[in-house]
Amino acid sequence: MIAATQTIPKLTLEDFLKLPETKPASEYFNGEIDQKPMPQGEHSILQTRLSRAINQICEAQKVALALTELRCTFGGRSIVPDLAVFEWSRIPKTEKGRIANGFTIHPDWIIEILSPEQSANKVMKKIIFCINQGTQLGWLIDSEDESVMIFQPNKFPEIKSAGEILTGLEIMGDWQLSVDEMFSWLTP
Repeated sequence: MIAATQTIPKLTLEDFLKLPETKPASEYFNGEIDQKPMPQGEHSILQTRLSRAINQICEAQKVALALTELRCTFGGRSIVPDLAVFEWSRIPKTEKGRIANGFTIHPDWIIEILSPEQSANKVMKKIIFCINQGTQLGWLIDSEDESVMIFQPNKFPEIKSAGEILTGLEIMGDWQLSVDEMFSWLTP
């Protein structure tokens, strides 16, 4: 018996953006919608502390800004990174000089924190997509094995663990964070 196939039109990016937001957020690529997993304890503390650590240095000096769970729509895709960091001069603003609600540019630095039920390959594809669109730096944090995979344009990914040092965007100067220090945040 031959099954009949139906052609179902793929959802366009414009149609996706008209849909109501979901909790947790959904992302769009090539007609497919993928809902992110609900953040849990380890994910939440890493996201909060990283945002604070980056913004303590960058916001005061007006060099960059780290934003959590921000929808970024660019290159035919709509993503919601755990952290999206933008160089200060690239932050979209309204006519009144306030931060824009819609970001239609790639982040300069994308940070993703792997959740237990997430596919590492799917998250890596998102980071690589961003790098190919102009993002300067990508981190994939895996709290299970306490490592961070670093992505940069035209370089093989590298994995940092234990006492190794993580660096941010070049514009951040000598800002550093050790892998050990970051994962120590998981012990209150």
